[in-house]
Amino acid sequence: MRPRALVAVGLAAALLTGCAQSVDPIERLGRKAAQRVGSNGPAGADGRPYRHWGLTAPLPAPPRRPARPVAVDPDGPLAVVKRVPTSDKVVFLTYDDGAERDPRFVDLVRELRLPVSLFLTNTVAGPGYGHFARLQSVGASIQNHTLDHPALRGLPYAGQRAEICGQQEKLHARFGIRPRLFRPPYGTYDTTTRRAATDCGLAALVLWSVAVEGRALERPPRAGDIVSVASGEATGPSLTERTTAVLREIERRGLTVASLEDYL
Repeated sequence: MRPRALVAVGLAAALLTGCAQSVDPIERLGRKAAQRVGSNGPAGADGRPYRHWGLTAPLPAPPRRPARPVAVDPDGPLAVVKRVPTSDKVVFLTYDDGAERDPRFVDLVRELRLPVSLFLTNTVAGPGYGHFARLQSVGASIQNHTLDHPALRGLPYAGQRAEICGQQEKLHARFGIRPRLFRPPYGTYDTTTRRAATDCGLAALVLWSVAVEGRALERPPRAGDIVSVASGEATGPSLTERTTAVLREIERRGLTVASLEDYL
C-alpha cells in the first residue's frame, strides 16, 4: 500500500475512534454551551424545574394587573409599607444585606423565574456585586439597604441622607438602576429617615409582615405578606434551602410569588 493511502486509512481510523469516544457532554456541546447548563443541570431529569426544587407543580403566574396596588404619591410623604393590601393570592420574597452568595440560589431564581427583591448594603454585598448582577440578569430586583447598615432612627438628617443617597449612587454605578424601594436596617426609622429617603428619590419604605426563622415562617403566609428571608446565617440551612422550604409552604397555601415593585 502506498504511503498516501496508509495516511488516509490512519486518519479514517482516528476519526472513527474519536466518534466512539466523544460521549462527554462538554465535547458534544462545546465548553461554553456546557457552562450555560448551570450547576444543577438542566432543570431535573424530567425537565420539570419545579420538581427539582421540591414543588409538586409550577407556581402560578401572578396577575398581570395587580388588584389594589399601594398608591404612592410622588409629592406626598414617603409611604411606609409592611404588608400589601391586595386580594391577589400573592406574597413577596425579600432578602437583606447580601451577605450570603449561594450560587444555587441563582439557579433557583432562574429556573422558577422568582421575582425576588434584594435590599443590598454596600459594605456587605459590595465585594460580591458580580453575584448580584447575575441575580439581576435572571429577574431579581435590586433595592436600597444603606451603605453601612447603621440603625438610622435618631441620626441627624445629613448622616441618614449620606447613607441612603450614597447607596443609591453605588447601585446606580454598579447596576445602572436607581432603586425605588428602601428598607431601613433593623426595620427602625423616624420622620427624618422618611424625609432623607424621599430626597434620595425613593418611592416607598418597605418593612415586612412575616420573617423566616431557620426553614420555617413565623406563621403561615397570607395574601399580601412581605416575607423577609434572613441572609448570611452562620449555621443552619443555606439561603437556597430556606427559600425552597418557604416556597413549599406558599404552594400549600394556594399562593404564588409576585414582584413587589409591581404593587408599589
